[in-house]
Amino acid sequence: MGSNSSRIGDLPKNEYLKKLSGTESVSENDPFWNQLLSFSFPAPTSSTELKLLEEATISVCRSLVENNPRTGNLGALIKVFLSRTKELKLSAECQNHIFIWQTHNALFIICCLLKVFICEMSEEELQLHFTYEEKSPGSYSSDSEDLLEELLCCLMQLITDIPLLDITYEISVEAVSTMVVFLSCQLFHKEVLRQSISHKYLMRGRCLPYTSKLVKTLLYNFIRQEKPPPPGAHVFPQQSDGGGLLYGLASGVATGLWTVFTLGGVGSKAAAAPEVSSPLANQSLLLLLVLANLTDAADAPNPYRQAIMSFKNTQDSSPFPSSISHAFQINFNSLYMALCEQQTSDQATLLLYTLLHQNSNIRTYMLARTDMENLVLPILEILYHVEERNSHHVYMALIVLLILTEDDGFNRSIHEVMLKNITWYSERVLTEISLGSLLILVVIRTIQYNMTRTRDKYLHTNCLAALANMSAQFRSLHQYAAQRIISLFSLLSKKHNKVLEQATQSLRGSLSSSDVPLPDYAQDLNVIEEVIRMMLEIINSCLTNSLHHNPNLVYALLYKRDLFEQFRTHPSFQDIMQNIDLVITFFSSRLLQAGAELSVERVLEIIKQGVVALPKDRLKKFPELKFKYVEEEQPEEFFIPYVWSLVYNSAVGLYWNPQDIQLFTMDSD
Repeated sequence: MGSNSSRIGDLPKNEYLKKLSGTESVSENDPFWNQLLSFSFPAPTSSTELKLLEEATISVCRSLVENNPRTGNLGALIKVFLSRTKELKLSAECQNHIFIWQTHNALFIICCLLKVFICEMSEEELQLHFTYEEKSPGSYSSDSEDLLEELLCCLMQLITDIPLLDITYEISVEAVSTMVVFLSCQLFHKEVLRQSISHKYLMRGRCLPYTSKLVKTLLYNFIRQEKPPPPGAHVFPQQSDGGGLLYGLASGVATGLWTVFTLGGVGSKAAAAPEVSSPLANQSLLLLLVLANLTDAADAPNPYRQAIMSFKNTQDSSPFPSSISHAFQINFNSLYMALCEQQTSDQATLLLYTLLHQNSNIRTYMLARTDMENLVLPILEILYHVEERNSHHVYMALIVLLILTEDDGFNRSIHEVMLKNITWYSERVLTEISLGSLLILVVIRTIQYNMTRTRDKYLHTNCLAALANMSAQFRSLHQYAAQRIISLFSLLSKKHNKVLEQATQSLRGSLSSSDVPLPDYAQDLNVIEEVIRMMLEIINSCLTNSLHHNPNLVYALLYKRDLFEQFRTHPSFQDIMQNIDLVITFFSSRLLQAGAELSVERVLEIIKQGVVALPKDRLKKFPELKFKYVEEEQPEEFFIPYVWSLVYNSAVGLYWNPQDIQLFTMDSD
C-alpha cells in the first residue's frame, strides 16, 4: 500500500501486496513478512466496508491465484502464520501487543485470500495451491501436502486454547471467520455437498481430537456474549509525547510499513456501532451451526453433531457411556439463560431447536425448569410478529413449541404461570393471563394469519399439533383464549361453506362448458375439513379431560352453539361431535331452567355447578391426542441452505458477492 496511501482505491497499487501476489518468490524467512504484516487495519465490520475492500483487492487476489503455482507465496504466508501461532499463547500472557497484532494481520490476509480462492476454483485446485513451493515452476513438496490440514488444526487450537483478552479478541474472531470461510465452498454449489475435502479434514485425522473442545468453546463464546474491546485496545497506546513503538513504526517512511489505511482505527473518527453486539458470539454460533449440519461421512457420522447430541451438565456426575466419543460438560444454567436472551436472532432459535431435538440431556433439563416463561415468551413473540420474520424463523419457533408440548408436565405447568401486562400483545389489553392461555392465543393468531396470507399447510399442521398436545391439559383458560378457540372454529366454518358453495357453482358451470378446466375444489374442501376435524378434536379433548377446569370454554361454546349445528350430521364429524353436542345440550337445558336475562357471572356460576352434575360416563372416550415432531427425510436439504443463508446475511467480517452464490438465490445489492 505504501506509507502515503490512505484510500481503499490505492490497495491494488500497494507495493507489498503486489510483491505478495507477483512473480517473485518470497521465502518464509524474508523480512518482507514483518513489513507486510505491520499494518493498522481493524477488521471491517459492515458489509459496505467489506464489499469495498473486496472490490479493491480482487485484482491482487487473482494475481496471486495466477502466480502462486510458480512462487508458492500463499504457502509461505501460511507458514509464517503457523510459526507465529506457536508463540501466541505466551505472547498473550506477556501482553505482547505487537506480536499478536501482526499474527492477526497474517490471518486476516489469509482469510481474504482464501475467500477468493474458494470462490474461483474447485477444492482440488485449492488443495494444490497449498502444496506449491518456490523450488521451480509448478512444483510441490511432499512434506507440505498437509499444510491445509495443519492450518485447520492451528485454527482450532487458536480458538480453543488462546485466552480471550482485549488483545486477543480480534484474532479469535478472525480464526472463527476463517474456519467459516474454509467451509464456504457449499455456497458455490447448488446441491448439498456430501463429500468435501474440508469435511474430510475436519472429521478425521489431526483435527478430530479437537471436536468436543471446539464445540464447547463455541458454545461458551455464545453464552458469554463478550463484546469487542474499545478501538485501539489491541495495539500499543500512543505515548503522551506522540511517540511509542507503534507510532514510530507507523510513521517511519524509511520502514515503508503498510500502516496508514484504517477503517475506524486508532486516531480516526469512531465507526458506527455494529448491529451485532458480540461479533465473537455471533461468528461462533454460525460456525457451530455449520459444523453441526455437515453431512455424515460415508464411514462415520458427523462428530460435531455427535458432540452436540451428547454433552451434559457440569452438575451431572454420572459417567458418560463408553460409546460416546466426543463427550464434554457445560453449565446448563448459563446456556439456558443465553438462549432465553438471544431468541431475537434466527441462529439462536435454530440452536435452541437443535439442542431440544438432538440432546436429551438439555431437553430434560429445560422441561424441569420452573422459569420456562423466560424461554417461551421470546418464542411466542417471534410468532406474534410473524409478519416481520422470515418463514424459516417462524417454523423453527413453532417446532420448538411443538417439541415442548410433547411433554405433559410442560403442558400442565404453563397454566400455573401467571403473567401481567404483556405489552407486545396489542389486540387486547392482557392485564393478567396464564402462560398457557397466552400460548394458545399466539398459536391461534398464527393459524389465522396463515389462513389469510401464506396458506401453508405445514404451518397449519404444526400449530394444530401443538394445540392438540396441550388440549387435555387446558386449565383455567382465559375468557379471551376460550373465545379465540371458538372464533377460529367460526372462521374455519365460514371458509368451509364458501369452498363448498364454490365447488357447487363450479360443478353447475361445468355442465354448460366442458372446455374450461375446473379448480380443484375437492382438494381444498378435503384440507379445510381436516383442519375442522382437528379443531373439533382439540375442543373435545379439553371437554373430556378437563371440563371442570374450563368454564370459560363451555361459556364460549354455548354463546356460539349455532356454529356446530351444521356439523352434527356431517359424516366426517358425526363421531367427534357427540361429546360437544352433549355438553351444549346439557348446559343449554340448565340455562333454560334458570330463566332469561342472565348475567355473565350467573351463567358461569350455573356452568360450574353443572360440571359437577354432568355424568362423566356419558362422554365418549377417544384416543389421546399426541403429536410428535419428526424430522423430514434428508433434513440437510432444508437445514444446510438455511444455515448458509444465515451465514451470508449475518456473518460479521465476511462478504460474498451475491452473483457468485449458487446454493440459494440472492438479490444483488
